[in-house]
Amino acid sequence: MTEEFRQELEEGLATIQLALGEEQMEKLYQFYIDLIETNKVMNLTAITQRREVIYKHFIDSLAIYSFCPEIFQGGRVIDMGTGAGFPGIPLAIAFPNTKFVLLDSLNKRIQFIRSVSQKLELQNLEAEHGRAEDFAKNPDYREQFDYCVSRAVANLSTLSEYCLPFVKVGGYFIPYKSGEIEGEVDSAKFALKLLGGKLEKDLEFDIEGEERHILEIRKAKETPNKYPRKAGTPNKKPLL
Repeated sequence: MTEEFRQELEEGLATIQLALGEEQMEKLYQFYIDLIETNKVMNLTAITQRREVIYKHFIDSLAIYSFCPEIFQGGRVIDMGTGAGFPGIPLAIAFPNTKFVLLDSLNKRIQFIRSVSQKLELQNLEAEHGRAEDFAKNPDYREQFDYCVSRAVANLSTLSEYCLPFVKVGGYFIPYKSGEIEGEVDSAKFALKLLGGKLEKDLEFDIEGEERHILEIRKAKETPNKYPRKAGTPNKKPLL
């Protein structure tokens, strides 16, 4: 790990009151190297500068700790639409006692994540290729998770239909959002109620001057079996 990377990472971790061990920081560095190198031949991220990767990917993914330090002390988490592995890989590195499933519909991304996981020996991480609409109908996945996290770009109504079916009653769906989201949250009220979710907190912070939100949505009751609807429908016809 370079001294520049270590310094910026430690500074970023301090802003979210999270201390990582040397081995964990080294794994984040190796993930950073693999991300940048693979991104040269595969479109994984538009964020490639060292400081931006550290803050806008790593610290952003881990920021949940400063609000909910107890949330990843065990249990089972699914990262929906994980993309290049965010927030799932940084969370799996930081919280080795928690089991993570990273799901994405693009197989190339999942192959990248599996390669990173093997290289970093992340025994608590499983990467799966598929669509949320299909996996949510599988009894091994439906309502089997304590938490569902997602940094996917879908609107909250659509994202709730993808994510809430995976969460146990009493568990939490935790979407990461950026910018002004009041209107988006207001539009999602019907979907949340229909799917069994209840918004409890909107945790606002900033990353390098950019507004961020982490929403805590508790699973108050079971999601009706008809949701999620067939592939593509949640995007085309959000529950409004």
